[in-house]
Amino acid sequence: MNWIQHDDLNYAWINGEKLFVNDSMDVMNPATGKPMARVPRGGKELTSQAIDAASKAFPAWSKLPADQRATYLLDWADRILADRERLAWLLSTEQGKPLEEARGEIFGTTVYIRWYAEEGKRAYGEIIPSSRQGQRLMVLKEAIGVVGLIPPANFPSAIVANKVAPALAAGCTFVLKPAEQTPLIAIALLDHLMATGIPAGVANVVTGVAEEIGSTLSADPRVRKIGFTGSTEVGKILMRQAADHVKRLMLELGGNAPVVVFPDANIDKTVDAIIGNKFENCGQVCNGINLIYAHESIRAELVEKLAEKIRKLKVGVGTDEGTQIGPMIDPSYLDKVESLVSDAVAKGAKLVVGGKRVTDEGLQDGYFYAPTLLDEVTADMELTKREIFGPVAPVLSFTNEAEVLARCNNTPYGLAAYVFTKDAARMFRMIDGLEVGNLAINGTSLANPQSPFGGVKESGIGRVGGHQGLEEYMELKYVALTIE
Repeated sequence: MNWIQHDDLNYAWINGEKLFVNDSMDVMNPATGKPMARVPRGGKELTSQAIDAASKAFPAWSKLPADQRATYLLDWADRILADRERLAWLLSTEQGKPLEEARGEIFGTTVYIRWYAEEGKRAYGEIIPSSRQGQRLMVLKEAIGVVGLIPPANFPSAIVANKVAPALAAGCTFVLKPAEQTPLIAIALLDHLMATGIPAGVANVVTGVAEEIGSTLSADPRVRKIGFTGSTEVGKILMRQAADHVKRLMLELGGNAPVVVFPDANIDKTVDAIIGNKFENCGQVCNGINLIYAHESIRAELVEKLAEKIRKLKVGVGTDEGTQIGPMIDPSYLDKVESLVSDAVAKGAKLVVGGKRVTDEGLQDGYFYAPTLLDEVTADMELTKREIFGPVAPVLSFTNEAEVLARCNNTPYGLAAYVFTKDAARMFRMIDGLEVGNLAINGTSLANPQSPFGGVKESGIGRVGGHQGLEEYMELKYVALTIE
């Protein structure tokens, strides 16, 4: 089924117009390892043009009533939903995820947009009683200004929405820089936004070289905030660059999420939840489970049931019927996973399932790795210290609550954690003790637009989702008014 001519997306959106350029770069199909389209290779010049446009559009857009800004957002969501199947095919082809997951992501994209269309109307200020007679104290909320938005390749539609929607709802204008591996879905989403008639310059997208575009956004004082989702290493670079102009930052960075399974957990439900989380999007999820801590009394049972489910997962091209595990996004991710598994096995981990690239007929040129289960994993193995970001489930054993809590916290990361237990007191001890920004108990679903999502320690600063996500794009202005 040919839903889209990918080369039709070879342009940037700047100042309300499609901008075609001579210099372009390949977009690779991760299932074939071959180019599927080309997009502009933007750099400093193109990014500066986009900042110019966003800067000029900001005064009028920020003064537009929130209700009017919401109409553009709601129209955008309607247009995306009407085009859901085509966009899902594009997303699955470009990014690699199974078509069913892609359909869910496109729908989730519209959920974020609709929620922030309404939440933008509730950017309430405050009236504060003064200690001085004849004085009124007010706190106002104002749009921060032009923002640079840099989403990742793993959820290149949903995370465009959870950055763009609150920014627009708050009254900001933006320059969007999609991931190099997944620019097509971002351009397609911007096509629908521009079709709403949104004023020129409010929304801009530049594809190209990450380092050059990112440094240009950081260096320009007119850009007052950078919103980035990606690796901790790149997040630290952006922090250093942003320091020159004291820019605001929202950074959602790497994780090393543990799941802790206590003896009283419902093992069958726990296994299903772990499989659904760990192998979503081929394991390329920032808050995906990285380490499975199983109590020694139930470890063997848990491993056996995980292995049974993992062996049945179907690897294939994302758009093929029945595919559950698609390719990895980038060959460098594949190399990293292969290296981490090799290191673990060399140090004594037991390979239960998988542990190799998939080279079946029709898949041999893509970036496929078999769903993998490792048992008897120990803390000296590299995959316990780094974000795996792939379809590998390592199982570690623990003996008591205090021990596993200390091991979970022995990391520079603090994005997410998961706990399975029926003991209410233990739940609250784990809630209090785990050093993470997001925690799920007896489940593994975290993301929704109503809730603030973000990390602690080296997993980031700021939040996406909830009213907190809207406030990320606003400044407070305190006013002391004396009545004569």
